[in-house]
Amino acid sequence: MTAAAPAAAPSALDLIGNTPLVRLAGPSRAAGCEIFGKCEFLNPGASVKDRAALAIVRDAEARGELSPGGCVVEGTAGNTGIGLALVCNALGYTCIIVMPDNQSREKMDTLRALGAELVLVPPTKYSDASHFVHTSRRLAQETKGAIWANQFDNIANRRGHIETTAAEIWDQMEGRIDGFTCAAGTGGTIAGVGLGLKERDPAVTIALTDPHGAALYSYYAHGELVAEGSSVAEGIGQGRITGNLEGAPIDTQFRISDAEGLRWTQALLREEGLCLGLSSGINVAGAVALGRQLRRGGKETPRIATILCDTGFRYLSTLYDPQWLAARGLA
Repeated sequence: MTAAAPAAAPSALDLIGNTPLVRLAGPSRAAGCEIFGKCEFLNPGASVKDRAALAIVRDAEARGELSPGGCVVEGTAGNTGIGLALVCNALGYTCIIVMPDNQSREKMDTLRALGAELVLVPPTKYSDASHFVHTSRRLAQETKGAIWANQFDNIANRRGHIETTAAEIWDQMEGRIDGFTCAAGTGGTIAGVGLGLKERDPAVTIALTDPHGAALYSYYAHGELVAEGSSVAEGIGQGRITGNLEGAPIDTQFRISDAEGLRWTQALLREEGLCLGLSSGINVAGAVALGRQLRRGGKETPRIATILCDTGFRYLSTLYDPQWLAARGLA
């Protein structure tokens, strides 16, 4: 029997969140446990960042900082910008997005198609004044009627995940969850979901899954922000403790290579029909590692949740291009 369709949504913004949870068969077998993925690629902007975009804009409205006809400016690897562009279109705001010019062509084309003004800057260290975050802050200050979304340090980001993502995962797993893991970009997702799940059950293990080239693995393992190696994954990896990461309840941590994340990205496509970005593959690799760790600790069949961040269709010119992969030693 076909399940009854949900009632019609009042607006497109009501389509953000309430994404399905799916059991991942291959990762569950590999870990000897139950691994579930939150299908954030089914948000209107095709990524988990729609949640942060909506939470930040609604918070700015509530505080009176964003008025009709206003503008939202943000620095982003792409997905938050796409979410902001859609939210701004729905609410009558304009949008300026600053992005490093090494991100996928699909993200750039999507932002332009959505009507956002796109400003591209060279990738550089956060300490550099020309970094995309600092550039976006200056543009917001110079633009009349604009706010700076400030997704990295604006805790409206993680509050959105406490109120929605964590609550949804808890309900969808009927309160039977032993662990949660994902990577950090802004830190909003892992901190928000972690805090929300810990409120319901302090025994839930929250694990950071960090790509190479980021410094958070070292921070949570050894207390120092030290980066090692590099990664081609977009939108994840952090070299500082952002406002959203402050107080994040991280119990354990894993470092995952691009090659391992790519193997899971390819396996999820071949075996389960899920076309996802590399960040999702890295998250799934972390979920497998967490499941195995909890089994070694005596948990018979752990139940783990992670985030399937965005669609693979956003990376056809990179992650799904054999020549691009071969040039980076990832064939």
